[in-house]
Amino acid sequence: INMDGPKLQTKMSTWTPLNHQLMNDKVFEERRALLGKWFDKWTDGQRRRILVDLLERCSPSQQKFCAKQLQDRVPTEALDFTTRLPRVLSLYIFSFLDPRSLCRCAQVSWYWKYLSELDQLWMLKCLRFGWYINFSPTPFEQGIWKKHYIEMVKELRVTRPKVHIYQL
Repeated sequence: INMDGPKLQTKMSTWTPLNHQLMNDKVFEERRALLGKWFDKWTDGQRRRILVDLLERCSPSQQKFCAKQLQDRVPTEALDFTTRLPRVLSLYIFSFLDPRSLCRCAQVSWYWKYLSELDQLWMLKCLRFGWYINFSPTPFEQGIWKKHYIEMVKELRVTRPKVHIYQL
């Protein structure tokens, strides 16, 4: 770079040329590399302080940019797979759960409650035991198979023979 020409205009620092884009880019990259080397040597506390300082100097749009960068790099801790997968896959996963676990799933969130009470899951559990319903539920009747499963289990508890200790 030929610097013998007209005097370079600078602002606030004799090291930051303003009217020569190539020089600006070169100085910026050198300083960026130097800052990176310093940052690598700082303690966690020092790094946190400089990050806070930099964020406080950012405009709202720059802060949003930083938030987006962090969101892309840092995995969400409590990611709900049922919101990411197609519903059919979530139901397939839920189909491996026993009835007690399905009932516990209903306590996780409203969406899990909705999924875990779907007739598609409970009908399979009923049919496995040969428990049928004697009517066809309308689309507005939700949870018929779960209710049927619970009633059948209650009936089993009432009708099973009581075993006394002395009979064993």
